Amino acid sequence: MYARRRRVYFWMMGACMVLFVGAFTVVRLFSVPAAIAMCVVAMLIPPVAAMVANRRGPEDRWWDDPTGDKQSDEWWDELDGKKRPDRKDRDRDE
Repeated sequence: MYARRRRVYFWMMGACMVLFVGAFTVVRLFSVPAAIAMCVVAMLIPPVAAMVANRRGPEDRWWDDPTGDKQSDEWWDELDGKKRPDRKDRDRDE
């Protein structure tokens, strides 16, 4: 998931650079209002790109760092389906 977010971020920032460079090198020669509009759109892209790059996916947990408490970490892993309890532990609970 991280690679996809990073790729989208770089595509958005690349589009931002193309808009800025295109507005100041080519478009301003033909239409100053169009160049200004391109710059305004390019100005809005970086905050959106930052939000896209920093959002968490549905499978990402914000509390996924280990707490140091072995029992708590095992419990969260079991809830997330990362590790299943041993068969004898399940039989003992029933």
